[in-house]
Amino acid sequence: MSAEGLNKWGATLRLGDLSPARTHAFSIEADAQAMAAIADELELSSVKKLRFEGTLVAAGKRDWRLEGMLGATVVQPCVVTLDPVTTRIDSPVGRTYLADFTDPAEATAEEEVEMPEDDTVEPLPATLSLSAVAIEALALAVPAYPRAEGAELGELRVTEPGKDPMSDEDVKPFAGLKALRDKLGGTD
Repeated sequence: MSAEGLNKWGATLRLGDLSPARTHAFSIEADAQAMAAIADELELSSVKKLRFEGTLVAAGKRDWRLEGMLGATVVQPCVVTLDPVTTRIDSPVGRTYLADFTDPAEATAEEEVEMPEDDTVEPLPATLSLSAVAIEALALAVPAYPRAEGAELGELRVTEPGKDPMSDEDVKPFAGLKALRDKLGGTD
């Protein structure tokens, strides 16, 4: 595998073709078309930058370890105001690809399989797409509920016509006692 193959967005590489005797560095960057497709796939307003770089190192005779850093700038709508929120993501990415991986999800009812503690362990693929790893890492790193600076949830108060709506203060444990005290003209 040429260095160009390791550094091209969307390229797939065969780990079996890489020399286990050396470290294989990679650095990929999404172009405008790829960033638009990723934004669409992840339901983001836009992806402004996306870069993934790191190394692939042999771990034993047939296993591989990927260590990388994902850098991205994404824009999402605020969950409160729908204003655009820009987030900078710098996230480490690690994966271990094992030739003798046993998937606990494929175990039969009779087999007892322990769930692995390390969630970065995956089966050794025939081909590896660094861009797919980058997109998966981005999906995991994007804020689930982005909020614009200063955006706060308002208070919704609903009740039947002719009645006073309850507030958050009214449902606190001593709100009833305070109301009774106020009604009776008590003092602090």
